[in-house]
Amino acid sequence: QVQLVESGGGLVQPGGSLRLSCVASGSISSIVAMGWYRQAPGKQRELVATITNTDYTRYADSVKGRFTISRDTAANTGYLQMNSVKPEDTAVYYCTALSLSKAYWGQGTQVTVSS
Repeated sequence: QVQLVESGGGLVQPGGSLRLSCVASGSISSIVAMGWYRQAPGKQRELVATITNTDYTRYADSVKGRFTISRDTAANTGYLQMNSVKPEDTAVYYCTALSLSKAYWGQGTQVTVSS
């Protein structure tokens, strides 16, 4: 089992920055990739970014050039750096960790972009 705890969400003004963190614990060695998804009110959960254990990254078109996913293996932590945020980035952001057989999810952290 893998447990994930997100932090770093909050209220940010349009054009501002925010960094989300996701600390993993448990069966860390089974993780092959980590990622971030988001879900806005009334919408389906969507992929934001993923990173593999070989540091291959993938981004949704809507965040390319603005968001950066990274990881610190020594700290068992994944990050999502969010720059130049827009009101449409408002959502609950979920961290996910993938093993070969299962996906694990955190509880989510709210990000609100508003002036």
